[in-house]
Amino acid sequence: MAIESDKLRERLDRATAHLDPPYAVVDLTAFDGNSAALAERAAGKPVRLASKSVRSRELISRALARPGWRGVMAFTLPEAIWLVRAGVSDDVLVAYPSADRAALAELAADPTLASAITLMIDGTGQLDLIDAVRAPGQRAELRLCLDLDASWRPLRGRVHVGVRRSPVHSARAAGALAATVAGRAGFRLVGLMSYEAQIAGLGDAPPGQTLLAGAIRLAQRGSYRELLARRGAAVAAVREHADLEFVNGGGTGSVAATSADPAVTEVTAGSGLYGPTLFDAYRAWRPTPAAFFACAVVRRPTPELATVLGGGWIASGPAADSRLPRPWLPAGLKLVGTEGAGEVQTPLSGAAAATLRIGDRVWFRHAKAGELCERVNELHLVDGDGIVATVPTYRGEGQAFL
Repeated sequence: MAIESDKLRERLDRATAHLDPPYAVVDLTAFDGNSAALAERAAGKPVRLASKSVRSRELISRALARPGWRGVMAFTLPEAIWLVRAGVSDDVLVAYPSADRAALAELAADPTLASAITLMIDGTGQLDLIDAVRAPGQRAELRLCLDLDASWRPLRGRVHVGVRRSPVHSARAAGALAATVAGRAGFRLVGLMSYEAQIAGLGDAPPGQTLLAGAIRLAQRGSYRELLARRGAAVAAVREHADLEFVNGGGTGSVAATSADPAVTEVTAGSGLYGPTLFDAYRAWRPTPAAFFACAVVRRPTPELATVLGGGWIASGPAADSRLPRPWLPAGLKLVGTEGAGEVQTPLSGAAAATLRIGDRVWFRHAKAGELCERVNELHLVDGDGIVATVPTYRGEGQAFL
């Protein structure tokens, strides 16, 4: 492992020797390998790319060009419109309901956009908002996807395991909402989605936490069994009122398990392309780290410490150590507990810190995937010992969707 880490560090250092930190790179060998592995784990079902986890048009297109990948799951409607107009995809599912009136008006006024973009709903209030923006008789028919809550609620609902998303939890509620959509002009229900965050987004092997790992695995097994039955029933209930084109589920952490559900026709993945640190805590499959950012050593406050400029690129979610970036190369570096990763400076300890000189690079991995791209305007694509291309991130193209 140490030898492999040394080789990776040498390769990244050589490829970017002409650059001044901070900057970010994507290792194309790892990226393409992760893409192939995810498609293989989907066992023949198409993988829809979660754009939130990539945030670079060129890399989204690169993944979509590979076997097994089809369609995009966008995180906002303006992003979906931008991707369709840019020719990235003609099949974009918006993962969250939208209250962006300007974007809804643009979608409703353009039949090409309306045929390519599917909106997410979990209640009639979203339908009312759309109708208020533009009445059914004055717009193109809009494609809809119903968001089925995938959380587990054992003990008669007294315990909630999962995230707080859709209010539609039961098959009966899903069927009722589908019937409502079928009875309203200007809409067509074409999909159902359920994201099992407690399985797909929660590592079952947190390092050094044996008891917690056991509890997570137990909960995930129970949740999967319950969802398998409930999702199948919900799909059947919805199909009584709509001709579904797709049933979407899962994420990077559950691609194989979700694909095994006969009710699911496609799975979603994105984070696994970059391989951020949160996925180091999974047993079933761990992506190869593909995305890194470099910071320069600018201080040596003591012989045992090295301080880099910047580094505090914190991930979203609960405030915890798991959301901090991890110093990755050279191996053996650690954040200092009293300071963590700082916006303007990050002191590092560990055996490797004593070997670093002013100007040396320290390579970090981000805790989450696409959020890295909110910090840089471009990604340097490394193949072998060289940079083969430099591509813009969403930020580099002047796009800030959230």
